[in-house]
Amino acid sequence: MKEIGFKHDKCNLLITGASGFVGRPLSAELLARGYMVRAAVRNAGTSAENSAVSVVGEIDGETRWAEALSGIDAVIHLAARVHVMHDNSDDPLAEFRRTNTTGTEHLARSAAANGVRRLVYVSSIKVNGEETSDGRIYSENDIPAPQDPYGISKWEAEQVLQRVAQETGLEIVIVRPPLVYGAGVKGNFAQMMRVVASGLPLPLASVRNKRDLVYVGNLVDALVVCATHPTAAGNTYLVSDGEDISTPDLLHRLGEAMGHAARVFSCPLPLLKLAGRLTGKSSQIERLLGSLQVDSGKIRRELNWIPPYSLQQGLQATAEWYRNTHL
Repeated sequence: MKEIGFKHDKCNLLITGASGFVGRPLSAELLARGYMVRAAVRNAGTSAENSAVSVVGEIDGETRWAEALSGIDAVIHLAARVHVMHDNSDDPLAEFRRTNTTGTEHLARSAAANGVRRLVYVSSIKVNGEETSDGRIYSENDIPAPQDPYGISKWEAEQVLQRVAQETGLEIVIVRPPLVYGAGVKGNFAQMMRVVASGLPLPLASVRNKRDLVYVGNLVDALVVCATHPTAAGNTYLVSDGEDISTPDLLHRLGEAMGHAARVFSCPLPLLKLAGRLTGKSSQIERLLGSLQVDSGKIRRELNWIPPYSLQQGLQATAEWYRNTHL
């Protein structure tokens, strides 16, 4: 087994979720740096940035990991059951737990049994909670307060990983990113870009919130450091671009980068919240109005990590991708 170290021997890595939004640029970056990368994918025929591919099927407590883990030094675990806008399952929490908690524990125990030294787990800032207020900023020292089934399953996965580490010696590194944006982004961020491109006016000029984001290129760089830096073992890190931004400022900067000036006008915040309740979109409205600030100082101090891209560079790259693929 090669010693894992940021500036030492190159290690062999397994990436779960390697064909996804974060997994593809992560695999490409690792390959560019000279690492051997194996992609764990659900279905045969899935490609993953020139990586060797191992088909593992669904990720749960029964996944067969032995072949995928053979010869691997470190795992970066991205694959997860993510937010489902219209979840029709009888027990959403049980479904999240099946993949995100039980599946993660099974992967970790399989990794330890197959001689893997380290597992980097991509969790979520939702473990900390849904929003910050009164000048509070989320940090690794907060008492976890997940609010939805996704966040709960991620927090439970973090806890079982700590137990696996104690029982087996497997090195665990936990990373909690806020909203990730970049080329290929989906969900609310993509919807925001579509609205800006359409020229539809938005009643958000009065919003004075502060939110931290993380550009996918910055998250990728942080994950490489967490997988290879000796000091990272046993730690939890919050990562962000390091520049918080308000919703109207984000809209204006996206519009400028996209070549479509964002149109915003003022509206009393209580009316916006009422509109959210009446339309069944309270959670989406709250994310537009509320703050979520993240202190990423720990990873900067302990691992000497500096985001390679500024917020402006990340927004510009995301806007260029959108122009090239949607306009």
